[in-house]
Amino acid sequence: MIKVGIVDDQKYDLEKLQISLENEQDIHIVFSTNNSEEAYKLIKEKNIDLLITDIEMPNLSGYELADFIHSYAMDIKVIFVTGHSGYAVHAFELDVLDYIMKPYSKERLLRGINRLQKSTEGLDKTKLVLKNKSEIFFIDKKKIIYIERTGRSTTIYTDEGEYSTYQTLNELEEELSGSHFVRSHRGFIINIHFVKNFSLYTKNSYVVHFQGSKNTAIITKTHLDKLQDQFYN
Repeated sequence: MIKVGIVDDQKYDLEKLQISLENEQDIHIVFSTNNSEEAYKLIKEKNIDLLITDIEMPNLSGYELADFIHSYAMDIKVIFVTGHSGYAVHAFELDVLDYIMKPYSKERLLRGINRLQKSTEGLDKTKLVLKNKSEIFFIDKKKIIYIERTGRSTTIYTDEGEYSTYQTLNELEEELSGSHFVRSHRGFIINIHFVKNFSLYTKNSYVVHFQGSKNTAIITKTHLDKLQDQFYN
């Protein structure tokens, strides 16, 4: 699944991008905005693989957004969709994935995105890319003990330390799918490899105790029943 952010200050062009991509099976639109400053903020906060952007926009240009991504070595590819050909040379200096001229067909857009799909085949899936306001961390998934959401912040507890991010549990759960992680509660994701035991907390929930950590998490009875069926039967 390719997670995409879209920005274009023209309403018609933004809607065209949305319509072109919203029903594609392997593409998920994480954000769509006509404000480049908002896009700049969302790039730092959201977990995306690809930014599709116009170039000439008020306040911040698409070129400046791409330059920010390139300068901080963020793991985000960029596709420019623009009505201006004059930026092409500079665009490829930023290692953009594609440079698409307006007007374009849906097939031309998908052909550009397909380059990313091909390039990500066989990538190391053992790392979790974690973003906060000023830094990006690459965390070994096998070292994550559990993840907790408190208010608007998420904390990832590992056997090497703690990391904070504004990424939601839903976003992180998608990144951790297919491994030994379980959404145990609306506020927790746990790694079953670290689970030592469960103890009754309330009628419908249990405290999760972990090996090598004094911290605890919560699992609901419903999720515990599913966990037992999935891993322990």
